[in-house]
Amino acid sequence: MRHGKKDNHLSRTHSHREAMLQNMASSLILHKRIETTLAKAKELRKFVEPILTRAKEDNNQNRRVVFQSLTNKETVKELFGTVADKIADRPGGYTRIIKLGNRAGDNAETCLIELVDFNETLLAAAAEKAAATTKTRRSRRGSGARQAAGAAEAAPVAAEVVAETPTAEAAPAAEVETAPVAETSTEAPADETPATDAAAPEASTDDEKK
Repeated sequence: MRHGKKDNHLSRTHSHREAMLQNMASSLILHKRIETTLAKAKELRKFVEPILTRAKEDNNQNRRVVFQSLTNKETVKELFGTVADKIADRPGGYTRIIKLGNRAGDNAETCLIELVDFNETLLAAAAEKAAATTKTRRSRRGSGARQAAGAAEAAPVAAEVVAETPTAEAAPAAEVETAPVAETSTEAPADETPATDAAAPEASTDDEKK
């Protein structure tokens, strides 16, 4: 029974499967991307990623272990040279699988497996997308933009109110000082004169009646 055993044997014996994965790993390291079936690509990723991790530290022991797995001097040289420099800062996930659809002959799922750090087109597109996403996130923050605009509009209004406040306080003081002068000079005589005129005709009429 094979309970809990998730390795795909790919309908091959152990020696055949190991030889196939060695050849596919060498092709991937030398050419940076290969096209194969999805099942083989998933098994290749499990086979090659520990090798890539070992290549990040260049010493004699790691070279011996990697050569035992790949059995190809040119592949080992490329791995510890160009590839190791590219993947030095990456903690894992060195490969990418891109599905291509089904094959015409046997309808098998095909895909492209590649080293992530060697696809310059996707790296440039990802950088542009990250920059565009950052800009759109800033523009989509309606509340933050509205608050910033409101604060910008409120600042000049507050400055104007502060500038106008002394003038508004000075105006009532001037009115208070001039108001008593106007009442004593003009309104008081105007009220007293009609009272005396009205009293005089009443006295003359009383005298005529007597």
